[in-house]
Amino acid sequence: MGIKSYNPYTPSRRHMTGSDFSEITAAKPEKSLVTSLKKNAGRNNQGKITVRHQGGGSRRKYRIIDFKRRKDGIPATVKTIEYDPNRTANIALICYADGEKAYILAPEGLKVGQKVYNGPEAEVRVGNCLPLELIPVGTMVHNIELHPGKGGQMVRSAGNGAQLMAKEGKYATLRLPSGEMRMVPIVCRATVGVIGNGDHNLINIGKAGRKRNMGIRPTVRGSVMNPNDHPHGGGEGKTGIGRPGPCTPWGKPALGLKTRKKNKQSNKYIVRRRDGKALSK
Repeated sequence: MGIKSYNPYTPSRRHMTGSDFSEITAAKPEKSLVTSLKKNAGRNNQGKITVRHQGGGSRRKYRIIDFKRRKDGIPATVKTIEYDPNRTANIALICYADGEKAYILAPEGLKVGQKVYNGPEAEVRVGNCLPLELIPVGTMVHNIELHPGKGGQMVRSAGNGAQLMAKEGKYATLRLPSGEMRMVPIVCRATVGVIGNGDHNLINIGKAGRKRNMGIRPTVRGSVMNPNDHPHGGGEGKTGIGRPGPCTPWGKPALGLKTRKKNKQSNKYIVRRRDGKALSK
């Protein structure tokens, strides 16, 4: 998918870019596979803000994506490639031979009319979903399960793909897009290929209003606040933060402090962290 620019008839349009949607083949989603999406503006069930800078935004429907791909042995035909406002990747509407419809993440190279398959009998081809034990070493995959039957949880955003590096015993080793090397049970499923819409990260938002349409509210720097509002605040003129390192509004260290627990149960599955260091046991 390409990137389009705009004539600079306003200052905000000068550097704004957007997707040209050349791969999109349908304007409206399948009605049976959408549901309403309630806004919470970053608040939890107690009404407290747990995620800051969220609120407003355009109304949108949620597309129900089939991350599990458990309908084995039945061929499915790709009907449309569609835009999904809830994620960076495009989605594909597939129709199984028995009439059931589903949405899947659209990998790069998937075309309308192509057949896709799920299960151990499926070929190693773009768009097919099968267990890691049946995928050759070196293959790029996405939508990877962490627990058999739970559905894909890793590598689901635009342009991403993980490489299958090794298979040994009960586990397969994957190199994730972050560079982390991680072991996953070999019976877990993954979809062959790299997720499409890889140019998504090249889009320039261009103006603040477009960010508001996405449901993202402004972020204010702590250094321009008062001392009672933020630890970085106070001072005359442009003053430093007055601390050894940056911190959150609640005084916790930020920007660089590792927050992963030392005794986290899944640490044993990480072979190498994304910074290139082996995880300490």
